[in-house]
Amino acid sequence: MSSTASLFHRPELFGLNQPVAPSVVHGKWFTSNSKKFFSVENPSDTQEVGKVTDMTVDETKKAIEAASDAFKSYKNLTHVQRSELLSRWATLIEENKEDLVKMLTMENGKPLSHSDMEVSASIGYIKWYAGEAVRVFGDVAPSSLQMNNFILSVKQPVGISGLITPWNFPSAMVTRKGGAALAAGCTIVIMPSASTPYSCLGLVKLAQEAGFPEGVINVVTTSNVSEHGKELTTNPLIRKISFTGSTNVGKILMSQSASTVKKISMELGGNAPFIVFPDFPVDQAVQSLCNIKFFSAGEVCVCPNRVYVHKDIYEEFSKQLLEKVKSIKVGDGLDPSTGLGPLISKQGCDKMASHIEDSVSKGAKLLAGGKPITDKGGYFFEPTVLTNLNQDMIVACEETFGPLISLFQFDNVDQVLEWANDTEVGLAAYVFSKDVTTLVHVAKELEVGLVGANIELVDEPFMSFGGIKQSGFGKEAGRHGVEEFMIIKEINLKTQ
Repeated sequence: MSSTASLFHRPELFGLNQPVAPSVVHGKWFTSNSKKFFSVENPSDTQEVGKVTDMTVDETKKAIEAASDAFKSYKNLTHVQRSELLSRWATLIEENKEDLVKMLTMENGKPLSHSDMEVSASIGYIKWYAGEAVRVFGDVAPSSLQMNNFILSVKQPVGISGLITPWNFPSAMVTRKGGAALAAGCTIVIMPSASTPYSCLGLVKLAQEAGFPEGVINVVTTSNVSEHGKELTTNPLIRKISFTGSTNVGKILMSQSASTVKKISMELGGNAPFIVFPDFPVDQAVQSLCNIKFFSAGEVCVCPNRVYVHKDIYEEFSKQLLEKVKSIKVGDGLDPSTGLGPLISKQGCDKMASHIEDSVSKGAKLLAGGKPITDKGGYFFEPTVLTNLNQDMIVACEETFGPLISLFQFDNVDQVLEWANDTEVGLAAYVFSKDVTTLVHVAKELEVGLVGANIELVDEPFMSFGGIKQSGFGKEAGRHGVEEFMIIKEINLKTQ
């Protein structure tokens, strides 16, 4: 039994009551025939959380076959039956929230308050999809050729879906993708990140308790994500791939999926601009920036990467931001007073350091932070603020994915729009102004899929999430989320 087990009310949710946590295929929890496993570490102290079974590719094939077998009956459940299953799942997640929050913090590192927000969002997604499941309607139109003909547009589940989820939101991404697929009538094979598999296992255990039939939800736990990802993308039984991760990996998965012409949706990297005009209260803008920038250690695809502040308020903004950053407590996520936890790995710290070094070498000034924290035992980095940046620095064109605020100064609307859109990606952006004309114009002209206008919130169950350009395509959550897992069949019906 894992030494971590005693910290939880229900350690069996995560397989912590066993030496090696099992995975699930066709409703059966098992450890791989290979006898191999991989360790999951807590990035706050690099200590082992536990061991998880390391599946073989043949076992992944069996997971896909299990989903294929289950699809034959699951697709024929009524919309109401699927809705009821999702509702029960949401209730069980809510009842076991404390354990899910604690595990999320242990395997990811984010503070308990951030984990609580993520699990709450997970509950919200499942509740939303429970409602959407009974609102999947087609259309009826008259024929243009015959009075007694009707054109029926029928929405049906696309089929077995492969869901590849990331380490930065291991709970929310399972529920945002999985809830939509299950509401549509699809069966699923989930491959969580090897860094954060426990959150997925706990959620799936609760889905079983909610009554989802055997084989509807299957999990692939593996340390070799590229090999198993290739099986998901090339296996002809899989008809849909949904992926959240880097743009480079997304391109590989898209190429592999082309071999069987799958339906795919990609939520890839970002480089979000955060634009503040001089008529907006500085203190409110600073608070919004810190709320989103330091959430989950800045390891968020919609995190502001380039902060554009108008020249008239640049100095005051920098001053207030510095005071706010100084008040942030860095530490173990399990400490309730922690405001900023560790990054997921040493590589994340190294990337932070390289972006800071590049900026400073090109004339940027270090206002706060700038160094890794080495006396805490984990992958900690000081919350950092850089000023006097320009478009020639790496931070202007590459996502940092860490607690680094890069401040750029701009003169006018046209200039800031040119800079904001000067990137190959287009996921999220933020604009703050009390002038409605400016707010609407800038929001409309920004080349992104999501805009926070006078608010840092661009992700909630009622809001469809997705980017443009090399940030991917497809929508998750909101009223478009279920549609990504459906096909439209046209039927020309002659009544006489």
